[in-house]
Amino acid sequence: MGRWQPGAPDRLRRAALDLFGEQGFDATSVAQITERAGVTERTFFRHYADKREVLFTGDEFQEPFLRAAAAAPAGTPVLDVVAAVLEAACAAFEAGRTRHDARARQRIIDAHAGLRERELLKLTHLADALTAALGERGTAALPARLAADLAVSVFVTAFGAWIAEGEERDLVHLQREALAEVRALVTGTR
Repeated sequence: MGRWQPGAPDRLRRAALDLFGEQGFDATSVAQITERAGVTERTFFRHYADKREVLFTGDEFQEPFLRAAAAAPAGTPVLDVVAAVLEAACAAFEAGRTRHDARARQRIIDAHAGLRERELLKLTHLADALTAALGERGTAALPARLAADLAVSVFVTAFGAWIAEGEERDLVHLQREALAEVRALVTGTR
């Protein structure tokens, strides 16, 4: 494939996932990724700062969470805003990824301490952004932070269930189930 053909970021992501899975993250070079993707290293660095960033796309991960928080009607209880945020984010997340690729990505991250740290940083940034979005809605600082952390925790829990081998339910269903468990814990019915 010529470097001028469209879809370079997707080809690079696919090539990187395949190579990381085959030979490990540390053993894979940018040159190998670009060769497999059929692009130049210059093209790689136009899209990604380093090979780690292929696994951690930018702000588009946060966008559905933040859009849903902003779109919730004024006066909506914060836990209902969290539910709406999770609903929208999980639907968008699942629509943009295959379970197979998500499993492969997670195996790569789980096998490398530095990548696990980077994943936690991404989730912390999401919690920070959600805290700010809830604050902009008028939620006080402490409940905004707790609600944001809860949203991230429920998302991570549902995602972990979604990528589990043998799991067939969709991500939205799994997040609803996880949030229902949280509500049961909070109300003392669990």
